[in-house]
Amino acid sequence: MSNDLLDDALALAPDLVALRRDLHRHPELSFQEVRTAGIVAAGLRDLGLEVRTQVGRTGVVADIENGPGPTVALRADMDALPIQQESDQEYRSTVPGVMHACGHDAHTAGLLGAARLLVQERDRGQLPPGRIRLLFQPSEEGMDPEGKSGAMRMLDDRAMDGVDAVIGLHVWSSLPAGILYFREGPLLAGSDEVLVEVHGKSSHAARPHQGIDAVVLAAQGVMAAQTVVSRGISPLDEGVLTLGIIRGGVAPNVLADRVHLHGTLRYFRDEVRQRLQEGVKGAFQVARSMGGDATVTIRHGYPPVVNDPRITALVREAAVELVGADRVQEAELTMGAEDFAFLGRAAPGTFFLVGAGLPEPREHHHPRFDIDESVLPLGAAALVAGARKLLRSLAAAAP
Repeated sequence: MSNDLLDDALALAPDLVALRRDLHRHPELSFQEVRTAGIVAAGLRDLGLEVRTQVGRTGVVADIENGPGPTVALRADMDALPIQQESDQEYRSTVPGVMHACGHDAHTAGLLGAARLLVQERDRGQLPPGRIRLLFQPSEEGMDPEGKSGAMRMLDDRAMDGVDAVIGLHVWSSLPAGILYFREGPLLAGSDEVLVEVHGKSSHAARPHQGIDAVVLAAQGVMAAQTVVSRGISPLDEGVLTLGIIRGGVAPNVLADRVHLHGTLRYFRDEVRQRLQEGVKGAFQVARSMGGDATVTIRHGYPPVVNDPRITALVREAAVELVGADRVQEAELTMGAEDFAFLGRAAPGTFFLVGAGLPEPREHHHPRFDIDESVLPLGAAALVAGARKLLRSLAAAAP
């Protein structure tokens, strides 16, 4: 790290680490990020910015104005997960059953760092003309009872109005620290929820012929559904079905009359999504052929994150200028899902990964999750570099 932007970012490292650790100690679940939003809003106001709060319920938005020109949005998510932390760090969660197990505390701290750098550059006369919109988003990890995530709620509140391009990032605990990863086109999968109710008929375990065992019906359905992935879609396509919850039965000596299953299906192409949905519904028809019944409900979730080729190429170019080509690599497709996808549909955008792995990587959504905090300045600087590049390029391309 040798250029001025990286030097300025590194100077923020102690503050970014301290902020990330404070947020890590005080995690908040989706649409409950009140304390986090308050810290963000206060930090932005300290920079002299006009702040909008309660955007998308608990989100925060602020614009860095620098004259007429394009508008580039930078996004960070703020919510934690309902997981009991098992780590022993001094900054571990103080909230029982809740922890930052995906790095959103790092994203929030990094975007606040980027805001400081951008305001500093603007005041020095180094920021290209235009507007930087800072999006601190709630509830990336889940949807509300109406089926809307934080990104969807922020779109409802017009947080993306007038935005010409949007950038997001994610720290990645299984990738080497200090490497930036980009990919044009699909990067993260779309994901839908699958809910199945299998109905049988209860009877005593000693008289199974008098009942219809819903557990057996469910097991047959699960096996049939999994063959949809192995035999129902092209081996050149990507798709996965996971039934992570199975509940049923009331006693060990009673045939279950009902079994509930809950899972997800993941895909990159709409054709695969349709085939998986149809295949899962068809698989559980086996219950009817065996005297029972089953209902399958598909809840639409997040679409795939598809990076705009032009925006991605520009932000990747800015990253190479920032850290050198050897520290910018191609990201692999991943079946994880992200509601940044909705923002990327509202404006052309790119979502990139920041390698943040520890010597012994701590996986996402795990009770012992953690990251290498030395990457916080890098993430902040990469956002700034990408925003600068886009302001110049979009302005040059304007009619």
